[in-house]
Amino acid sequence: MIISTNWLSDYIAHGLSDDALADRLTMCGLEVESVERTGNDLNGVVVGHVVSTGQHPNADRLSVCKVDVGGEEPLHIVCGAPNVATGQKVAVATIGTTLHLPSRDNPEERVPVTMKKAKIRGEESHGMICAEDELGLGSDHDGILVLSEEAVVGTPFPDYLSAKGISTSDTAIDIAITPNRPDAISHLGIARDVSALTGKEVCRPAVSIPETGDLVSEEFSVSIEAEDLCHRFVGILVKGVEIKESPAWMKQRLLTIGLRPRNVIVDITNYVMYECGQPLHAYDADSLSGNSIIVRKAKAGSSFTTLDSKERTMPEDALMICDAEREIGIAGIMGGENTEVTDETSNVFIEAAWFDPSSIRRTAKALSLQTDASYRFERGVDAEGQAWAAKRAADLMVELANATLVEGMIDVHPVPYEAPIISLRAQRAVDIIGTPIASDEMGRLLEAIGFGTTETQTDPAVWDVTVPSFRPDVEREIDLIEEVARLFGYDNIPEPTHSRIPNFTPGMATDRQLRERLRDVLAGIGFRETYTNSMLPVETAARFNDPALPGGRFGGEVVETLNPITTEMAALRPSLLPGLLRVAGHNHNHGQQAVRLFEFGRVHTKRQTNRTLVGDYTETETLMVLASGRWQEQYWEDDARDSDLFDVKGVMDRVFGAIGLEMPRYKQRDASDLASWGVDILLGKRWIGSLMRVSDDVADAYSLRHDGLVAELDFTALAEAAAAAIRPTFQAISRFPIVERDIAVVVPSTQPAGPMLEAIRRAAGDLLKKVFVFDFYEGKHVGEGNKSLAFGLRLGADRTLRDKDVDKVMSRVLKALEREFDAKLRG
Repeated sequence: MIISTNWLSDYIAHGLSDDALADRLTMCGLEVESVERTGNDLNGVVVGHVVSTGQHPNADRLSVCKVDVGGEEPLHIVCGAPNVATGQKVAVATIGTTLHLPSRDNPEERVPVTMKKAKIRGEESHGMICAEDELGLGSDHDGILVLSEEAVVGTPFPDYLSAKGISTSDTAIDIAITPNRPDAISHLGIARDVSALTGKEVCRPAVSIPETGDLVSEEFSVSIEAEDLCHRFVGILVKGVEIKESPAWMKQRLLTIGLRPRNVIVDITNYVMYECGQPLHAYDADSLSGNSIIVRKAKAGSSFTTLDSKERTMPEDALMICDAEREIGIAGIMGGENTEVTDETSNVFIEAAWFDPSSIRRTAKALSLQTDASYRFERGVDAEGQAWAAKRAADLMVELANATLVEGMIDVHPVPYEAPIISLRAQRAVDIIGTPIASDEMGRLLEAIGFGTTETQTDPAVWDVTVPSFRPDVEREIDLIEEVARLFGYDNIPEPTHSRIPNFTPGMATDRQLRERLRDVLAGIGFRETYTNSMLPVETAARFNDPALPGGRFGGEVVETLNPITTEMAALRPSLLPGLLRVAGHNHNHGQQAVRLFEFGRVHTKRQTNRTLVGDYTETETLMVLASGRWQEQYWEDDARDSDLFDVKGVMDRVFGAIGLEMPRYKQRDASDLASWGVDILLGKRWIGSLMRVSDDVADAYSLRHDGLVAELDFTALAEAAAAAIRPTFQAISRFPIVERDIAVVVPSTQPAGPMLEAIRRAAGDLLKKVFVFDFYEGKHVGEGNKSLAFGLRLGADRTLRDKDVDKVMSRVLKALEREFDAKLRG
């Protein structure tokens, strides 16, 4: 927000230079981004009297004027303005005067120009009769600036302006207002902080707020149907307004803060908004049907034409201002073209209201329409400032637009403001700020910015602090302490000479240890970590909300976002798979034959579970690995080959082994639209994740040129299982030998090895330390439709095993394989 230092000085005599003021504001939390001086000093510009005018002999559009500036002889000046006339009082830039004039190449840019004696089409000119924009007093360049009749010839023009309350120069200070400071989006709001910083008193314009009702209630009525979204609506009526330009002092201030003056009525509403922070709207009262105002929600899909002549489709539940027949404004954002103030307007109805910030924010985003009004309503305006702002605007209209004020005021207030009271402990504030601040000074700082303080305890002091209506951001004691700290001055808080260090060795959370360890493992076998967007189109999210994956396993719905920036980011991802597939396809398209990727990330589903933290939403962290394309290059002893199921299965075994868990079990599952085949990954009986080959349709959609082999693990469940195992443990090397035995059996070709390994573990019992498949054979020696699987068993105990102990184990194993899988011992 830009503030004018001249305007600010109307409310507080702070006595600071512009740069000092900017520095003090920054140190109290209002960061100043720039300080820019505007206007001209206008030294050398004087009041002149046009004695005579005549046609230029060599130019149809130029006049030759004699202008009395209080010297011995009138000045001979050539002027091109169409409105120059004999008898006018004008502003004359004499020889040697430097003005900052609009550049011919870029009118927005001003360049210094020094007046010199010149010949214009053969006629000498000894100065320039100035237009409004040439003096820095506005943007009008249609003609010269004509002064009032009482202007004294020869008076320095800055003195003439000063007598009318107009400054020839100003300073614009641009402040970066954070979202939690709605009170600072106005000159009076800034003045409050400056008061606390300097100890000077704020002088607020005197406004006499009328009683509710009276004559205005006989002419207009206001009703609020959506009381949850509109807590207060104030209306004041003025009649007989004269639509004209605003006075120069008001236009100058609006220009300084970056607003273009329009007419006196619109300028007054803008002026008051930037003065106190309350947005206003002025309606042409004669265009309001039924002399009534109704505040209600819009019907979804209804259309409305705003002041910028654009027809807009209203979102559901948008708050609208209506008259008896139609909608006339989008509450808190922009008025309607059907009731705007025009040159023919004579009666004006002034609106000042409090609208719900969340409602205004949703509507503004849905319409992609942010205005000065919505900017303030979204952050929260003063809940009790509506009557003051409306009456202030009405008083200015009476003064500047020759209006007549209709007695009384309409004030519909269904939800009165209740001021919160927060307890503040002085010692607590000192402990947090880190420097001693006197209790009296704390109270002074808070009272200077509008807080009420009642001391409830002394030594140490404790106050009940009443929060003013213009500070909706202050909710807790820590917020009050922040106010004290920033007003005391962050630069006044000394840096500590030393700090305490806790006497313990900081540790790393288990889940973080797991991530770091698995990152090392996966990077060590050639995988690259990637980060993908957590937002997806709704259709894509629905496609990958598959029960085979950790996010879709809960059976919930896709989590859609409210008011998405684009349709490409309209839902939260239920799986990491679409992001990794996009990366893999991009790499394939750029010539990469071997793609190995992994990602840690969070996935979401709309379903209440034991992991739900908010509402019906469940968030789960997962780990996904993807391999596609070349796994092994050609060597002198091996051929090149692409990634396959067993490569990714091996990666999963490495993952579980790296964090101290037992090897997982793999259970085949049915194919789906997402996967041409897949297996569940189990830890004991607990589902941990899945491994799959993505279907050809999915691979084609993401431009994969090779099989896409992926595994996604429920990292949250994995971390819970590994919480104890990840801590390093040590044990002595066994003094007793390990016994190794092999067994080869013939089974049908369709029999998977996984269930057989489980059967061996059950049959062998506690003596089994490890079992693994070390050979696989199909051929004429085992018969058609059969295969041979050879298993290696390692047995051990805290004693020396005898042959009969080992033989008993092997016998149980063989019987189990024969019984469960019809296996035959291979000879």
